[in-house]
Amino acid sequence: MTAHDNVITVENSLIRTRLSRWFAGKLGSSVLKAEQSRIAQVLPDLFGYHILQIGGSGTEHLLDSSRINHKIITYLESDDISQNIASFYCASRSIPIATDSMDVVVLPHVLEFETNPHQVLRETERVLIGEGHVVILGFNPWSLWGLWRLFLAWREDPPWSGHYLGLTRLKDWLTLLDFEIIKTECFYFRPPIQNVKFMQRLKFMEQLGRYCWSYFGGVYLLVAKKRVIPLTPVKMQWRTRRHLIASGVAEPSARLTSIQDDH
Repeated sequence: MTAHDNVITVENSLIRTRLSRWFAGKLGSSVLKAEQSRIAQVLPDLFGYHILQIGGSGTEHLLDSSRINHKIITYLESDDISQNIASFYCASRSIPIATDSMDVVVLPHVLEFETNPHQVLRETERVLIGEGHVVILGFNPWSLWGLWRLFLAWREDPPWSGHYLGLTRLKDWLTLLDFEIIKTECFYFRPPIQNVKFMQRLKFMEQLGRYCWSYFGGVYLLVAKKRVIPLTPVKMQWRTRRHLIASGVAEPSARLTSIQDDH
């Protein structure tokens, strides 16, 4: 690892630590509660032997609703390592886990706070088994939260300092990595206001937003499946035939073969 990589790792760790503290606050706790509710509707239907969460949301994790017994968390900040579940501290762009070993990978607000989010997705694809699933939570740039970020990004405080990724771009990246998009959902339509009482009064926006502006929720959830493209014998025969024809060697026809046998 170079000196530049070390600087990036330290900066990312500091950002993640500050983001964890934000999730422990009033507004962050409200968002986290909504995320736990949404992800609890997804994880019970994803089966396997091993589930991995990359990054924590404060001292909380999102894996309680999963039916998979072996749960692992790779924390991106060293302060919040859980004592109640298998966990360790590492960088998200280089996960020390074997290739093709995880059935499900959960990424809660990891991509928007990484300098190279595409590399994180490549690592996710590497550790997932064929037909394994990735579940991604992210802040939606096309929302009131994205609008707030335009005015507050200069403060360099999470979550406003993140580079919010739109669902369209994220889908394109996953498609290039041979993922099939299974589900997308936007939620938390209320503006990011700290006042708890006022936020309670705006709770009607959640129900209204699902019907009137479903794509403009402050947070989105995406589920995708890693596709496996089989290499069949038929495909191999086609490749061989194409190679012979391209090299100028013509294959004998069935009629010519029959004439030769008669003689």
